[in-house]
Amino acid sequence: MDAELAIEATGLRRRHGDTQALDGLDLSVRPGTVLGLLGPNGAGKTTTVRVLSTLLAPDAGVARVAGHDVVREPAEVRRRIGLAGQYAAVDALLTGRQNLELIGRLLHLDRRTVRSRAAELLEQYGLTSAADKPVGGYSGGMRRRLDLASCLVVRPSVLFLDEPSTGLDPASRILLWGAVRELVAEGMTVLLTTQYLEEADQLADLIVVIDRGRVIAEGTAEVLKSKAGRTHLHLTVLDRAQLPAALSALTPVMAGTPRTDEERGAVTVQIVEGMAGVTAAAAALRDAGVGIGEFGLRRPTLDDVFLDLTGGDRS
Repeated sequence: MDAELAIEATGLRRRHGDTQALDGLDLSVRPGTVLGLLGPNGAGKTTTVRVLSTLLAPDAGVARVAGHDVVREPAEVRRRIGLAGQYAAVDALLTGRQNLELIGRLLHLDRRTVRSRAAELLEQYGLTSAADKPVGGYSGGMRRRLDLASCLVVRPSVLFLDEPSTGLDPASRILLWGAVRELVAEGMTVLLTTQYLEEADQLADLIVVIDRGRVIAEGTAEVLKSKAGRTHLHLTVLDRAQLPAALSALTPVMAGTPRTDEERGAVTVQIVEGMAGVTAAAAALRDAGVGIGEFGLRRPTLDDVFLDLTGGDRS
């Protein structure tokens, strides 16, 4: 195995009852980068994180994190990692400061260091004003930031974030993204699982898509997008009741199955014959009397990549 890698896994296998959660999974992550791990529900994302963070033992295969084997040297791995799961793992009865100081004491830091580090993290993550209030009164975004801070009381070299922004509002999500970027700029390695494809697009240096416990694609966001096919036409109708008429009018010029959002009255579809097809689509919609709001071309997104690779099932 490559000693220069922050995370390396070869042939990982793990079964849960009748389910093969990991089926020969391979990963490699360079230090100081973000790996975005994507896949539909049940693809094996959380199992991967649990194996790499020593919470589960693999049935087969080898993995090293921060230079140490996750099976033979679990204590050494744990000393070098941080883990934030899907739900904030903080005590709602304690204050934010007490949560961080408790973790520091459990990690055998001296009292002066604990107090100093807690204050530093509370300021860094915008929690100073709420530091001495019970966490039970925190918003979801505040809890998430405190959860991230709790992983950093002792600075890890590798940080696992398992769907860290689940349930957060857009503003809180953007704050979390900024925090992750700062950590990576300081040299930390991050493995991120997410159900938000925009999150992977924003943060990940490398994206790995898994399904049924196997890697089915990997590359940068731009490389994966380039494999997703041609440019798409995206439009919205002014009256959602006209969505069926819009789809009927587009049928002669579309390639493949369109994606629709009935709530927004939106259609995204591949068009044959390039710009000539776009012109024909506009004319067909006009002739059908369909009122159009948005109308424009867009490049493939990670959503397109994901849907193409997994057949439409998202996590």
